[in-house]
Amino acid sequence: MSPFSFLKRPFLSCLVAGGLLLAAGQLRAAEGEGVGEAPAGGATAEAMGGEVPAPVVPLDVAVRPEPPTYYGDAVPPEAVLRIKPVSEWQPLPPDAGFVSSRLTQISNETAVTALVLLFFVLALIVVYTLRHYYFAFNRLFGRQRHPYVDIDTADWPTVTVFIAAHNEEAVIANSLEALLDVDYPPERIRLMPVNDRSTDRTREIIDSYVVRFPGRITPFHRSGGKPGKSAALKDATELVESDIIIIFDADYVPGKGLIKQLVAPFLDPETGAVMGRVVPLNTGSNLLTRLLDLERSGGYQVDQQARMNLRMVPQYGGTVGGVRRIALEGIGGWRDDALAEDTDLTYRLLLSGWKTVYQNRSECYEEVPESWPVRVRQIMRWAKGHNQAALRYAGRLLFNRGVSFAERMDGLLLLGVYAMSPLLLFGWMLAIFLFYCTTNQWLSGALAMFALMGYGALGNFAAYFEISAAVHLDGNRNRIRLLPLNLFGFLISLLSIARATWNQFFFDWLLRRSLVWDKTVRYRQPGATPVPVHLPAGATPHHQTGSVG
Repeated sequence: MSPFSFLKRPFLSCLVAGGLLLAAGQLRAAEGEGVGEAPAGGATAEAMGGEVPAPVVPLDVAVRPEPPTYYGDAVPPEAVLRIKPVSEWQPLPPDAGFVSSRLTQISNETAVTALVLLFFVLALIVVYTLRHYYFAFNRLFGRQRHPYVDIDTADWPTVTVFIAAHNEEAVIANSLEALLDVDYPPERIRLMPVNDRSTDRTREIIDSYVVRFPGRITPFHRSGGKPGKSAALKDATELVESDIIIIFDADYVPGKGLIKQLVAPFLDPETGAVMGRVVPLNTGSNLLTRLLDLERSGGYQVDQQARMNLRMVPQYGGTVGGVRRIALEGIGGWRDDALAEDTDLTYRLLLSGWKTVYQNRSECYEEVPESWPVRVRQIMRWAKGHNQAALRYAGRLLFNRGVSFAERMDGLLLLGVYAMSPLLLFGWMLAIFLFYCTTNQWLSGALAMFALMGYGALGNFAAYFEISAAVHLDGNRNRIRLLPLNLFGFLISLLSIARATWNQFFFDWLLRRSLVWDKTVRYRQPGATPVPVHLPAGATPHHQTGSVG
C-alpha cells in the first residue's frame, strides 16, 4: 500500500490540505513578525562596534501600495446606493476578483438589510421544504384517514348537482350522460346545468336532455349579470332547496358511485364541504399533459390526503366536491367577486367552524390544458384568486382562537403558496445584488450563493420527492421517468405566478381594473366519447398505502 493512499479519501484529503495551508499561513506570519528584531542577548550592532545594517523588508511588503478606501467614511451613512462618476473610480482590491462592477458603492446598512431579507426568503423556503417532506412521509408511512369510505347504505339527503358551463358544447353532453347514470336515489337528486351566458350550442344541448329526461334536469340559463363562475353559482343557489349542493365543471366525467362517495361525509354534522380527487383524462395527449398528471398526483395523492390524515386544512377545489347548503348560507353564500371561489369558500367555512373533508378514493376525470399558453393563463388566474383570498383571510385566520394551532399554521402556509414564486425571484435578485455589490464583507457574497444552492438542493428536490411518493402510491412507476422535466414546468409556473402577482398588485388594484375570470379551453370534439383511462397491470385507481383509520 502506498504511504499516500489515504489521500484518495476525500475527507482526509481536505483535512490534510487544510492543515498544510494553515501551517503555511502561520509560517508566513512568523516570518513577518521576525522582521527587524534585535539580535539575541539584547546586544546591538552599534554597541559591538559594527555598522548598523539596513532593515530587511520583504519584497511583497515593499511593493504593496497603501490600500485605498473602498467603503466606510467615503459613503455617507444615509446613502443606500450611489453611482460614482468615472473620475472617482478606484482600483479593485487584489483579492476581489469576483467583483465585476466599479460603478456601485453601497453602505454597510444596505448590505445588512439585503442579507436579512435574503435569509428571510431562505427561511420560508426551508419551511415549505420541510412541509413537503412531512406530507410525503406521512402518506408513505403514516396512518391514513378515510373515515367515510365504507358508507354505502344510509338515509341519503337530497342533492342538487350543479354543472357549471360557459360555452361547453364540446363536453356538456358527456357530463350529463354520466350524471344521469349515477347510483343515487333518483327521487333525491336533481341535476341543474348552470349555463352562464354561453354563445355556442350549450343551451341547445342542455334543453335536448331536458326533453329526453323529463323531471330529472332543471336547467338554469343565465343571459346576463356579473360574469364569472362564482356569480353564476350565487344566482343558481337561490333556487336550491336541497340539503347538499354538489358541483362539477362541465368537462368532468363522474363515475357511477361518485355522488354517494361525495355525499357520505355530510352524514357527519360537522362537515361543511367535501372534495374528491381530480385525475387528468387526456394524459396521453402530449408532454404538458403528462407533466400536469404528475403535478395533480402530488397535489391530491400526497398534499390533500396528508392534510386529511393530520387533521389540518384540506382544500375544497371548486369541482368534484360539495357544500352543505345551510353552511353556505351561514357564511353569506358565494362571493361573486372571488376569482378562486373554491379557496374563498374553504377559508370562510374554516373561520366559521365547519370542516372540509377530502375523499382521496372519490376520483373524477377532467381535461387538463394541452398547450402552454392555456396553462399559463390558467395558473395566472389561480394565482390571482389565491392572493385575493390570502389578503382577505390570513389575518383573521392567524388570530382566530376557534381554529386549532395546526389548522392555523397549515392554513397560512396554504394561503402563501402562490406568494412564494415572486418571493423566490426577489431572493434571487437579492443574492445577485449581494454577490456583485457587497461591501468588504466577502462572506455576504458567499452566503448569497449558498442560499441559491440551498434552494436548488432542498426546495426542488422536496417537491420531486412528493411527486415520486404520489407516483409510487398510484402504482404506475413508469411515469417517474418524466420527473426531471418537471423543472421546466416549475420554471414556467414560477414566472407566470410572479407575473400575475405583479399585474394584480400594481395594475389591477392600483388602477382599479376589474378582475376577469378566464375560462380554460376545451379540447374534446362535440359529441366525442371521453378517452378511457388505462391503468397499468397490478394497479388500481384507489391504490393506497398505510393503515386505514
